[in-house]
Amino acid sequence: MTHDHDLVLRPTAAQTEAALNPPSGRNGGDLVVETLTGLGATTVFGLPGQHALGMFDALRRSDLAYVGLRVENNAGFAADAYGRITGEAAPLLLSTGPGALTSLAALQEAAAASAPVLAISSQIPSAGLGGGRHGYLHELPDQQASFRGVVKSVHTVRTQSQIPSAIAEAWESALTAPHGPVWVEIPQDVLLAETSLPVVTAVDAAPHDLPPRPELTAVAAHLLSTAARPAIIAGGGVVRSDASGKLRQLAERLNAPVVTTFGGKGAFPWNHPLSLQSWLEDRHTTDFLEDADVLLVVGSGLGELSSNYYTFKPRGRVIQIEADLGKLESNHPALGIHADARLALSALLETVPVREDAEAADRVRTVLDLVRERIDAQELTLEQRVLAAVREALPDRSASFWDMTILAYWAWSAFDARRPNTMHSAQGAGGLGYAFPAAIGGAVADPTHPVLAVSGDGGALYSIAELATARQHNLDVTWLIVDDGGYGILREYMTDAFGQATATELSRPDYVALAESFGVPGVRTTPDTLADDLAKSLATPGPSVVVLPALLRMFAPTHLD
Repeated sequence: MTHDHDLVLRPTAAQTEAALNPPSGRNGGDLVVETLTGLGATTVFGLPGQHALGMFDALRRSDLAYVGLRVENNAGFAADAYGRITGEAAPLLLSTGPGALTSLAALQEAAAASAPVLAISSQIPSAGLGGGRHGYLHELPDQQASFRGVVKSVHTVRTQSQIPSAIAEAWESALTAPHGPVWVEIPQDVLLAETSLPVVTAVDAAPHDLPPRPELTAVAAHLLSTAARPAIIAGGGVVRSDASGKLRQLAERLNAPVVTTFGGKGAFPWNHPLSLQSWLEDRHTTDFLEDADVLLVVGSGLGELSSNYYTFKPRGRVIQIEADLGKLESNHPALGIHADARLALSALLETVPVREDAEAADRVRTVLDLVRERIDAQELTLEQRVLAAVREALPDRSASFWDMTILAYWAWSAFDARRPNTMHSAQGAGGLGYAFPAAIGGAVADPTHPVLAVSGDGGALYSIAELATARQHNLDVTWLIVDDGGYGILREYMTDAFGQATATELSRPDYVALAESFGVPGVRTTPDTLADDLAKSLATPGPSVVVLPALLRMFAPTHLD
């Protein structure tokens, strides 16, 4: 009897000849780029360094497109965005020690947002592995220890023959739900040494599926079908698994109102009759969700921001679908279903019948009216005008990337993303400097539409160097910088808590002149001209900067009441 797993594909005569006589002049770095090409990668991000030169030398013998950024952390943000937009593992090539460590904040964001990033770093020569303290440049006693608490998996290579398998394992890990960053490190001598190994061709590294257990989806389907007031919270897992269509089908079949988390923006149509939009930092929304007798949470751990700062206390039965096992029931008891969102929603759609509820849309309108009344009572017309101007100027198919700034905090709750997987922010880990380098990665991922980055002046100073990258690659990225002369949200937090702010005020440059010094056109705008200036910049090929001097305020929180 012959079993499928006993079948071995026999090489052709030509393949055997090529394997026996590989081209000369190849090194360990060639094995890296050949493996990436065999896995299907087309673009890599990174920054060269002394120990990593073997990889970068090999790039010129490959068909991989290289996008080099000026700071490793920014290269990580660009790879993160590329992974989010394409759904592919984005290779990130880095050097040892300081170069590797500088990427940590970006990898933390990728982990929090489930963005597939394949970070490949050099290491000190093999003789120094194991903490021998030989005094090599960039030496760390245990480099991978710095990454274990951040990435999904770490892989250390010690010989050239290990390179293809280690990278393939890492690729598979990055793309298995939940997606995330992974780490591979290869010693300098392994990268530099000439290799006689055959050229790496096709590499098999298919990610594992994560289907739901059928007995759990059967219980979930029964609970949802018999619920009197079902509701749905849709998180970033819906976006990452491309499950927005399945979510809409299920919501409409159940007549269940849907709220999207900040990471799940665009997962459900903003103006749908069942859409509660994204007003999670509002007590009216919190009260509504607490009143649901069955609450379906898809692709969210209901962390700090998604739970109105942990004030959300559900009274009904909770069903949680989550690909990250550590997040399952981490904040609330639930019927926990460890599964990819798309596969779990597909399973529910097979058994959940149509549920009639003529009042569901009316209840949604009532909540949204209450939210708007609360916001309108705070006299925040400037902030709403500015956000509306951004929405008016941004084409529906264009991606936007938002830094940790007051306008982004508004956008989390109040911005219509129009389409899934088009609005991205750093709210997963909450670090500054994400927007512009991420927009660079987004523009590389999809060069058919202009891309928008939104930063405050504080966050912008983290990323100024990447104006050179955008200019060098002539990327269609428009950067909106809201300049209020400091860390605006921290200014508010400190003033509210202590009566005055400390260490929040910044001396800042002339951003228009600074942009022009990089060869990037800049314009200073006003709230009245913002929509036109943004639209013009987005419609003009190449990078551009739009500076809006404005002091924006945040709407009042409800979790402190």
